[in-house]
Amino acid sequence: MPVIEHQDDIEASPEAVFALVGRVEQFAHYSDAIDSIVRLGDNRYEWLVRVAGLPLRFDVEITEFSPPERFAWRSVTGVPTRGCYRLIPIEGGTRIHLTLEYRLYSRKIERAVNVAAKPLLRMLSRDIIGNVERELKAQQRGRG
Repeated sequence: MPVIEHQDDIEASPEAVFALVGRVEQFAHYSDAIDSIVRLGDNRYEWLVRVAGLPLRFDVEITEFSPPERFAWRSVTGVPTRGCYRLIPIEGGTRIHLTLEYRLYSRKIERAVNVAAKPLLRMLSRDIIGNVERELKAQQRGRG
């Protein structure tokens, strides 16, 4: 499976970051590439995303939910994917490390998508992390 990794630092505690990252339905607010996320059950969600203009639908199951360190998932329908957010305390905040693995059904399509998808998925990750950071700062201002 191709693997995409991205990490970034946020000036907030792992607990505060996890409180947002752990609210799966909210991810649709963090990036324009995510059209919708619908809860299907306790640990399952339907995602509709756009990659390079192509709509992709898949159901995701949360496989690990360990606040405030780790949040992992895998797809159960659609494009086979597996991913994980790891939150690592650092001086002054949290390092968020995203690992995303995916498999497409055709090697030829997979090679073409790898060229386009890796930069897009890194951008998506930066969008999500940047928007989480903005929301955390807004919450801090609201308390201040």
